[in-house]
Amino acid sequence: MKERTTVQTSLLGIAKKAKTEKRYRFRNLYRELDEEMLRDSWRLIRKDAALGVDRVSAAEYEANLEENIHQLVERLKRKSYRAKLVRRQYIPKDAGKLRPLGILATEDKLLQLAGKRLLEAIYEQDLLPCSYGYRPRMGALAAVDQLTVKLQFGRYRYVVEADIKGFFDNLSHEWLMRMLAERIDDQAILRLIKKWLKAGVLDTDGKVIRPEGGTPQGGIISPLLANVYLHYALDLWFVKVFRKSCRGEAFLIRFADDFVCGFEREEDAQHCYRELEERLRKFGLELAAAKTRVIPFSRYRRGKTSFEFLGFEFRWGKDRQGRERLQRRTARKKFRGSLKRAAEWCKKNRHQRMGEQFKRLNAKLRGYYNYYGVNGNYASLNEFYHQLKRLHLKWLNRRSQCPSYTWDGYLALTQHFALARPHIVGRPKSCLVASRC
Repeated sequence: MKERTTVQTSLLGIAKKAKTEKRYRFRNLYRELDEEMLRDSWRLIRKDAALGVDRVSAAEYEANLEENIHQLVERLKRKSYRAKLVRRQYIPKDAGKLRPLGILATEDKLLQLAGKRLLEAIYEQDLLPCSYGYRPRMGALAAVDQLTVKLQFGRYRYVVEADIKGFFDNLSHEWLMRMLAERIDDQAILRLIKKWLKAGVLDTDGKVIRPEGGTPQGGIISPLLANVYLHYALDLWFVKVFRKSCRGEAFLIRFADDFVCGFEREEDAQHCYRELEERLRKFGLELAAAKTRVIPFSRYRRGKTSFEFLGFEFRWGKDRQGRERLQRRTARKKFRGSLKRAAEWCKKNRHQRMGEQFKRLNAKLRGYYNYYGVNGNYASLNEFYHQLKRLHLKWLNRRSQCPSYTWDGYLALTQHFALARPHIVGRPKSCLVASRC
C-alpha cells in the first residue's frame, strides 16, 4: 500500500505541475519508470489478453514478476531495452472489412502502461473538454449526450460530419515527436516512445513490416498518442483559431478520430469544410471524401436530414407531446452488424447447454442495452431483441433434422431463463452538462 501511495503521489505531483504551469516542459520522466511504478502498473494489466510474439502469458510473467521487473528496469537504465515485434491480428468490421489490431508482448504492455500513466498525468491537464475518446471518466456515451444537448438547445443549424481516412495508420511520427516535445524535455522518454512507434509489425503471413508512420491500434499507449496528435492538429486550431473567425456559434465534439462540428451559420460550416482539409493535410492526414459533408440540420428541416456519430443516427422529429425533439436511434449499419454477429454466435454455439446459451445471450444483450439504451431509442432496442429471438430459435431448430421448439415453446424458454428485455439505461445528469467547446 505504501508503494502504491508513493506512485499515486508522484503522478499527482506531475499533474499539478502540468495544470499550474502550462508551458512547463517536463524533465526526468524516464527515471519515474522504476520498479515501484512497474509493479504498481502490473495490477492494471489485463491478465486474459491475447498473447504477443513472445507467447508469454500474464500468468507466466507474473510467476517470476519481481525478477522480470528488475531485469526490465536494468535494461532501461542501460538504455538497452528493445521493443519486441507487434503481432498483427485482423478483426471483422462492418461491410465485410477487416480492422488490423496490434498485439504487444506482455513486457511491452507493462512498460507502455507505465509510460501512459506518466503522459496521461500531463496531458489530462491540457486536452480540451471537447475531446472525449480514451480518457478517464469520459467516453462515447458522454460525447453522444453532449452532442444531443448542443443540437437540442443550441442555435446550431448546420453540421459538418467528418471522418479522417486511416488515421491510426497515417499519423506522422515526425509531427508527433514535435508535439510531445512541447511538454516533454526528456530525450530518454522521447526515444522510448519512438522505439514503440518504430517497432516492427509481424503480419499474419509472417512478413515483418517496418512502419514509417502511424501507431498500432491495440497498443496501450496508442490512444493517448492519438489524442495528443489531434489535440494539436485539430482541437486547438478549431477552438483557439477557427472559432474566433466564425460569425455565429460553433462547436466541436471529438471521440478519437471521429468528430462532428456544429454551426449556427451556413457560411461558417462551408468555411470549416474547406479549411479542415487543408489543416489536416499539413499534418499528413486526409479527410475521407465520401464520409465528410456539410448537412443542413435543424428542427425546421424535420425528417429531411440525418447524420451518424458513434453508432447513433441523429435526426429531428416529434415527441409524444408533439414537440420538436432531437431523436437518436441505433445507426442501421451498426444494427445490422450487431445482428449479424449475434446470428453467427447463435449458429456456432447452438449445441451448448441451454442454460449456458441464455447466460451468454443475456450478457450480450445487457452490453447492447448499456450502450444503445438512450432515451428515444427503445424501438431499436425492441427490434433487436425480437430479431435476436427469431435467430436463436432458427439455429436451435437446426441442431438436428427435427425442429426442437415451436415459437410458443421458445417463448416459454425465454421466460424460464429470464432473457434480458430491452430497457433504457439511465445515466448521471452530470453527463448532460454542456462543455466549453
